[in-house]
Amino acid sequence: MSTDTTGRGSGAGGPIGTPNTPGAGTSGGFREDAAVAARLTVPVAMGYLPLGAAFGILLVSQGLSWFWAPTTALVVFAGSLEFLAVSMVTSGLGLAAIAMTTFLVNFRHVFYGLSFPLQLLRGPVQRGYGIFALTDETYSLLAANPDEELNGRRITLIQLFSHGYWVVGSLTGALASTALPDDIKGVEFALTALFTVLAWDHARKRSNLRPVLHGLASAVVAAVVGGEQFLTTAVAAFLLLLLGDYLITVRAKSAHA
Repeated sequence: MSTDTTGRGSGAGGPIGTPNTPGAGTSGGFREDAAVAARLTVPVAMGYLPLGAAFGILLVSQGLSWFWAPTTALVVFAGSLEFLAVSMVTSGLGLAAIAMTTFLVNFRHVFYGLSFPLQLLRGPVQRGYGIFALTDETYSLLAANPDEELNGRRITLIQLFSHGYWVVGSLTGALASTALPDDIKGVEFALTALFTVLAWDHARKRSNLRPVLHGLASAVVAAVVGGEQFLTTAVAAFLLLLLGDYLITVRAKSAHA
């Protein structure tokens, strides 16, 4: 999901919840772990339920059957990409373009995996689900919460609860949309509104506005040369600008070292 993932980050000894951080191996009964996970995921529920409902309404408004909303939420669980998928599928976008867009939009998850506490999860099923259900919001929760509250079962429950919120929200929106008029307008603007709010929140909270300027420049480039591949062009341009910014920063630090 595409929200702010800043937090306290990993402990001084290594990645999130590594054994050399105090309390990383904390374990309790199932009820205690479930209560902690439920408490920590309240902010996620406040975002996932209404956004999931918006996704369900959008999907049905584009002519797809209502059951595709909870099915997609359950199987894909990719947040903003699911909104994009509705537009890409209904517009007849080719599989290659869909695959490239999916890769570019979710490429950030590669970096999440570098500090995700996979070592706390046991067995292929728990580890596989941990990788599958790693979203912006769950990563942010794991990075921002005290290490003493983390253990494998709590991490899995945090992800399960978050996943459940998204599925319930999507199902609720899809079912509610069946009672709405067929000619309802504006629902397709939900994704644009979501990213507008996220961009504004980023600009408001950060002194470094270069990512915002990069985004604007990428949008202009895509509008000029992207044509029907606007999104793919914009994301590719944005990644190139970020890479260039990073290389310039590294060189500047090396020059002053």
